[in-house]
Amino acid sequence: CYDLTKSYGFVSPQIAQAARDYVKLLNLHGGIEGHPVEMLIQDHGNEPQRGIECYEKMKREGAITFEFLSTPVSRAMVPRAMADGNVMIQPYAGRGDAVDGEVFTWIFPMGPTYWGQVANDIQYIKNQSKGNLKGIKIAFIYPDYPFGQEPIGVLKTLAAREGFELMLAPHPMPGNDQAAAWTQIRRFNPDWILGWNLSNMHVVASREMKRNGIPISKYISVNWFNEVDINNIGPENAKGIKRGTNVVGGQDHPLIQQIIKELYDKGQGSGERKNMNDVYYNSGLASYVIVAEGARLAIKQYGWPLTPEKMKKGLESIKNFDAGGFIAPITITAKDHGGGGKTRVDMWDGAKWIPQTDWIAAYTDVIQEIVKKESAEFAKNKK
Repeated sequence: CYDLTKSYGFVSPQIAQAARDYVKLLNLHGGIEGHPVEMLIQDHGNEPQRGIECYEKMKREGAITFEFLSTPVSRAMVPRAMADGNVMIQPYAGRGDAVDGEVFTWIFPMGPTYWGQVANDIQYIKNQSKGNLKGIKIAFIYPDYPFGQEPIGVLKTLAAREGFELMLAPHPMPGNDQAAAWTQIRRFNPDWILGWNLSNMHVVASREMKRNGIPISKYISVNWFNEVDINNIGPENAKGIKRGTNVVGGQDHPLIQQIIKELYDKGQGSGERKNMNDVYYNSGLASYVIVAEGARLAIKQYGWPLTPEKMKKGLESIKNFDAGGFIAPITITAKDHGGGGKTRVDMWDGAKWIPQTDWIAAYTDVIQEIVKKESAEFAKNKK
């Protein structure tokens, strides 16, 4: 159940297209352990009530795994999915503390939280600074609403621990006016800038950096920075920009090549081919590669028919899975529904994304502390 029309129309269609393509590919090869897969997709317009209606409808139709790709809708759905005993995945959206599988027994983020991603970015900066962040200046620019504010607690904790100077530079939604924030940043003269922007906000940021004489190579973006943004900035102008990610970019990976050859070259793709050259597409594909692996393990270990309980156990038995190098390796357990929280930093070289680090999960004690604190609060309020 996705927002295909309202707030997240710039990302959800590509993710839905990737999900549909992967199901088609699976079914071409006999499904999962010999069982064909059906994908149900419906719009909820980023409205919790419509998300609930979509969930109830799909539940009646026998859905085994649910996803809502919207933080407001995901948050509204958590208690319902938990009460019903239905597997709900929430990659890239929803509650960060849902990686705590002991509290959120049916909820699976299956990847890094924004807390983990920003911590890994700080580790990258620390490595670039020869292991010492004392005196390093880091600016954090973000839209002043919940998504943008999410990493602030982690950044403040790490600034206190590591001794770097942190500057917060919020800008108002929808992000077209960042002039005041970038004037502040210019005066601060940071060594690095972490950008928690979305879509065209990155393009606006790049223009402001140029206007203020700030090298674009200082900018490390959240994972929501895609090839459309690169083209809007200009592939050459974007040279040196970086982003955190838990999935490879581009179309070179064998899985993407297989989808092109077996679906798009035969006119069987689920959308426009141009959408494939996009990290949003790859992110959607990553989610369903993991879901399919969980279903495969569930059927293999616990037999047919597949049930929500078996699906849950299947996901919780995924070990060091990276889909042939397509995603950061993940290990999901009953305790950790996030899979380990690994990301890496990639850099745009003018033509393609080049990895700058291995897949890492840094400052896990800090992340774990925040997760446990917030999940305990949820558990307490639920009683």
